Amino acid sequence: MESHEEKLHKLVMQSKINDTKDLMKRKANEIDKSKIEKNKPGFSSMSSVGSGRLESGFNDLSISGDGGGGFGTGSGFGMISDAEPINNKPKDRSRSSLTAPPKSSGMKLGKSGKNQIMESLKAECEDIIEDVKPTSQSRTAAPPPTDPFTLTVEEKLNVALRRDGGLSSFDMQGTLYLQILNQEDGFVQVQIETGGNPEILFKTHPNINRDMFNNENILGLKRPDQPFPTGQGGDGVGLLRWRMQRADESMVPLTINCWPSVSGNETYVSIEYEASSMFDLNNVIISVPLPALRDAPSVRQCDGDWRYDSRSSVLEWSILLIDNSNRSGSMEFVVPPVDSSMFFPISVQFAATSTFSGLKVTGIIPLRGGGGATPRFVQRTQLITQNYQVV
Repeated sequence: MESHEEKLHKLVMQSKINDTKDLMKRKANEIDKSKIEKNKPGFSSMSSVGSGRLESGFNDLSISGDGGGGFGTGSGFGMISDAEPINNKPKDRSRSSLTAPPKSSGMKLGKSGKNQIMESLKAECEDIIEDVKPTSQSRTAAPPPTDPFTLTVEEKLNVALRRDGGLSSFDMQGTLYLQILNQEDGFVQVQIETGGNPEILFKTHPNINRDMFNNENILGLKRPDQPFPTGQGGDGVGLLRWRMQRADESMVPLTINCWPSVSGNETYVSIEYEASSMFDLNNVIISVPLPALRDAPSVRQCDGDWRYDSRSSVLEWSILLIDNSNRSGSMEFVVPPVDSSMFFPISVQFAATSTFSGLKVTGIIPLRGGGGATPRFVQRTQLITQNYQVV
């Protein structure tokens, strides 16, 4: 006959067993929910909304000064700087946050079996956490300035080329940034040359004297007794913006032609590029989407290098430099039979050190002190792709 203590002991053990079962059920439900969320289309599609200073639109340059045209704390110019992308990171779910089974000083029931089950559940939870961790691409930080004045000319391209030839859209947006190292050097004006392209529309910051810019190509404040902001992060403060929109394919730095053809059990794909003589292009990457493949495509010929990304099923064709020695090039590869639409849209990335505007800074004009010496400055110029595709 069972004693009272034995019955009580059995009840305690049964309670622990039930608690453990409930815990495992909850963990299994959490794992199922995580898998469902991970497999939903667009699971992390909002992780990179908003990509920079120019996406908000060229006409958004409505920045007012503080109290009679001054900049105030941080200055009105700050709104031209890079807008922080919306970051929809999931809340941190560290491994330590996983609920562990309650500890007890009583008898351990089926310890090894329960531990194996719980460790398996925990490991699977951790794998899910690793899988859904969002990826982020941060812009390469510019080296810290060492010169008194650093001026950055940046143009961004948004281009859509038609797969059957021709141009669907072309939009170039540029910005001139000023970064001043020392606060005492803020009383200056900037002399520039714009290149004289009549198709480019320039727009000055509201605190810049527009008449002076239109008549003399000088960027100075409406109130010369106010200094430019100093110590700004990133590229500095925006002084000038410009934009060009064209429907002429002759202005495009790089055109891409893709020719897929099915023969028997294979699809032969030939891709060609043609580069304009106006620009030397650096770090060119042409990304071609492919159908899901068991193995890498068979690349028969390639002017440059190639890499197959099996996770995203993309073939990347890279050319380190396109100049007068290789204004055209081609790549050929073979995949199993597939519809030609699978190879589009083709995405293109490149950079150049020359621009459409040809804008140059010719000098810094000090308004105080200086002793007649011309202030030293450095100019950085770049043309980059923001969204460049063959559709």
